[in-house]
Formats: sequence, C-alpha cells, structure tokens
Amino acid sequence: MNTGKIGILWDVDGTLVDTAEQHFLAWEQLSTEIGHPFTRADFARTFGWRNPEIIRTLYDANADDAKCERLALRKETLYRDSVMSGGTKLLPGVKALLDAFEAEGWPQAVGSSAPRENLNLLLGATGTRDYFPTIVCGEDVTRGKPDPEVFLKGAAGLGIAPTRCVVFEDAVAGVQAAKAGGMACIAVTFVGHHPAEKLREAGAGLVVATLEEVTVEVVQRLVG
Repeated sequence: MNTGKIGILWDVDGTLVDTAEQHFLAWEQLSTEIGHPFTRADFARTFGWRNPEIIRTLYDANADDAKCERLALRKETLYRDSVMSGGTKLLPGVKALLDAFEAEGWPQAVGSSAPRENLNLLLGATGTRDYFPTIVCGEDVTRGKPDPEVFLKGAAGLGIAPTRCVVFEDAVAGVQAAKAGGMACIAVTFVGHHPAEKLREAGAGLVVATLEEVTVEVVQRLVG
C-alpha cells in the first residue's frame, strides 16, 4: 500500500454531476409502464442504491435476477437516452478539485452504484475519464451502499489504505459506506437529496453546500 499519498474516491450522480432529474424521470416512466406508483419520496429514499435493491424494495420483494435485470435495463436505457439528448455538466467546484488532486499526485477513483455504461457516458460527456485510473461500478460489487465494498475496491485499485482515503458523496447510504470502510468523507448538499444533518449523522466528517468550499488543505486535515 502507498502510505504517503491520499486516495480520492468519487461518487458520480449528485457529486460529480447532477443527473438526478433524469434518473427520476426514467424511474417514473418505467413505473408508469409497469403500472406501479413512484414518488419523489421513493426516489430520495433509494438514491445511491444498486438497481436490484431499488427494484426489490419498490416493486417486487421476490423479483428474481432476470426480472431485476430486465427492469433495470429498461430504466437505464431511458436514462441514457435522456442524458444523450440533454447533456450533463460537472457540478460547481469539481473540475478545480480534480485538477488540484492531480497536481498533488493523489490518485482518484470512481466508486458508484451506477452501471458501467452510464459511467462511461457521463465521464466521456464531461471529459473526465482520464482522471480515474480505477472505476468501480455496480457490476463490480455484490453488495451496494451502505456496504463499503465499492469504496474498498476503489481504494485497493488505487493501492491506498482505506484510512488514507477520502470519499466524496451526496447520499446518506454513500456516507455510511465510507464510514463503514474506515474512510473520511466529505458530503455535498448542492443537489439536495439529503439534508446536512442527515449526512453528518451518517458519518460525514465535513458537509459543504458546494465543492467550491473544499481545498487540498481541507482534505489533508480530514486524513490527519
């Protein structure tokens, strides 16, 4: 393990980019197609989860893998079509931090519950793919957030001990995953999925309105 550097682990939706409304509309359309209700509260409660867990929680507790895969494929197709037609952009402060961490020589990874195809689309659209030598996606894990598997795999890919990593998140489940993995976490409330107090209760070491408030020095202080 590299003990001198700090590893940076990024969630994507709601942290790097804001595609929440596109996700909501995709779930809403899928729900309409299958005749199932879907509310903003349902969306907020499950944001950051893997698709199988969302489907089994909201639609069918006994859904087998084939049904989960079929429904998830339809939802993600709707979502990607929306992103491709409407585009996406980095959230405030993200690009400056990506560059600052790169200048420090701190390796960066993505740790997301999203399918790899979604991540490839988003990172390509925002021109950020080259910042991330390691990308851990929904297909790479068997347990979704708040389990720490996605972030532990990201840290391992970077060759950095979990205690030397800082996670950037916007969801309670993601903050809980970082804490469970022994990592520091900075949570951002810009997109507004979860209030600051809930993120702090989940274990965030710092909660900010936008990532424009974060600097290299702030991250260093969190790791110690």
